[in-house]
Amino acid sequence: MTNPTPARPEIFGDVPPHPDPDLPPDAEPPEPAPARHDPYAALRVRDFRLFIVGNLIATLGVQMQTVAVGWELYERTSSPLALGAVGLVQVLPVIALTLPAGHVADRVERRRVLMASLALLALASLGLALASAARAPVFWYYACLLVAGIARSFQGPAKEALAPQLVPRALYANSSTWRSSSWQLASVVGPAIGGAVIALTKGATTAYVLDATAAVAFLLMVRAIRRPHFVPASGSATLESLVAGVRFVARAKVLLAAITLDLFAVLLGGATTLLPMFAKDILRVGPTGLGWLLAAPSIGALLTALTLAHRPPMRRAGRSLILAVAGFGAATVVFGLSRSFWLSLAALFLTGAFDNVSVVVRSTLLQLLTPDDMRGRVGAVNSLFIGGSNELGGFESGAVAQLVGPVASVVLGGIGTILVVLTVARVWPEVARLGELSEELGRREGGTGRREAAGRR
Repeated sequence: MTNPTPARPEIFGDVPPHPDPDLPPDAEPPEPAPARHDPYAALRVRDFRLFIVGNLIATLGVQMQTVAVGWELYERTSSPLALGAVGLVQVLPVIALTLPAGHVADRVERRRVLMASLALLALASLGLALASAARAPVFWYYACLLVAGIARSFQGPAKEALAPQLVPRALYANSSTWRSSSWQLASVVGPAIGGAVIALTKGATTAYVLDATAAVAFLLMVRAIRRPHFVPASGSATLESLVAGVRFVARAKVLLAAITLDLFAVLLGGATTLLPMFAKDILRVGPTGLGWLLAAPSIGALLTALTLAHRPPMRRAGRSLILAVAGFGAATVVFGLSRSFWLSLAALFLTGAFDNVSVVVRSTLLQLLTPDDMRGRVGAVNSLFIGGSNELGGFESGAVAQLVGPVASVVLGGIGTILVVLTVARVWPEVARLGELSEELGRREGGTGRREAAGRR
């Protein structure tokens, strides 16, 4: 009679089972394989998919409206000042209302704020369509654009606050990359669609109607999003609560540095405003060449965003941010000095590519470091400084070009951007040490700002 097989000691808990029975008992277990990066992880989340597709459609509409307004106003007035007033009318509400709008986004369910702003945008676009069809006085165009500016003042903070609630924290970087990709795609395709619509219909009215339709489509998609968990911030609308977002950003050193880099890069290094002058007087490439020059930064940004989405998160995000903004400044200098169309096209392509790296890092930091009940107000600060800097940067480029010429304006702006990078790296050395954009970073860097903000809500 054979002896029974002796019981294995691990059954009784004496020795834990080895993960690989083929290895000797005293062998070190193998390290787990790294998790495979999923470039489409954020897009697999239903609510984020609805949000990004709706935002893409709405941004296409806005780009069509921008082309239509510029074309129609210049056709009717032949005045460059009339075109400059378009940006001014839309940026004034942003400056005046963005901080109160951020307060609203922290106290009212963010989907409702976003849907209300989209409804107002649709009404403003329908007003433009009526003004265009009736050949109304130019004043009515500016009145409708003012209403659109008011709507966008509330839309920006609401979108910035809602987007992080639609994906897990681990997907913040991936979602920021796809949001940037969709915006850049709309920036490339939207103007072309707008121009084609104007050419086919012999007028701008249809473009305005399509913009209103796009806003309604986004509204319906936001309405289909499941209501995310929302705890309204406590306290009344005092001056202190309105500026709480500013104080939070001022204390979150890394976030402040990222916003500062983006702000001054746009203020000083924005050559886009002067592209018509370069196309006509310096490169002599005509309207077709101008179209390619305008599209080049967005194409560079779109390809970079798609590349980032398919790569694991940046392990040295701070170093990447500093080098990207410095590269943006250097590419701007090359564009200003270039007399070759192809070199100019390549330089503008690089400005878009470098700028997109900066946008992704800043957007991810904004989501990781901001507590949920302050997302509206902190997003408002981001919208105010980054959004407003686009219009102010265009004014700065035009004013300097008036004094010293377009080439000197662009070159000095690029050099100024590089000097800002050197200053930021010296004032905030912790930026260069910033590692991977992860949830751990949010807990480590955001903790101080959260604690300091808690006593003022």
